Amino acid sequence: MSIVIGLTGGIGSGKSTIAKIFANIGVPVFDADSAAKNLMNANPVIKEKLIAQFGPEVYKKNEANVDILDRTLLSKIVFNDAYQLEMLNAIVHPITIQAALDWAGLQNTPYVIKEAALFFESGSIAGVHKIIGVTAPKSLKIHRVMKRDNCSKEEVEKRMSNQIDDTLKMKLCDWVIVNDDQHLLIPQVVALHEKIIASL
Repeated sequence: MSIVIGLTGGIGSGKSTIAKIFANIGVPVFDADSAAKNLMNANPVIKEKLIAQFGPEVYKKNEANVDILDRTLLSKIVFNDAYQLEMLNAIVHPITIQAALDWAGLQNTPYVIKEAALFFESGSIAGVHKIIGVTAPKSLKIHRVMKRDNCSKEEVEKRMSNQIDDTLKMKLCDWVIVNDDQHLLIPQVVALHEKIIASL
């Protein structure tokens, strides 16, 4: 089993960009957020619990008559209610965490990257040996998310409020990559890759 290195950062920090660089230099990457989205559609235990918690309307039929999660509706519910967000995470995170551990067990590289937004908030730090944090100025993160998701500043700030403060999050990480459009990313990732390999 490969050593698992976590990769995290607040919304808009650019952790997915960093994950792609690691993938391009041959490090397998598990995208926990994408895996969770897939599991919410594919895993029967998760589907049953989501319907019980949020109602049958959180799934809608697609063109192939298959139940697909209505992400827009679910987002409206959970991002306006801290308790409901907690319930969503309690349903989805344990199964996603196990999926990541199962995946890591199949890899044969010295280490793998597990990319996730909510390591410290969700308990998904289980099985992770070290954490890389990705940071960027708040104004830049807001701009990135508004452009990416075509949403308002207020919507981005509301989503940010559900995450640990970036300064605290970076203090909890073992290494930090700065993604502020000023510092080059590839040299930072390559240097960190060499440091990780040397420490194993």
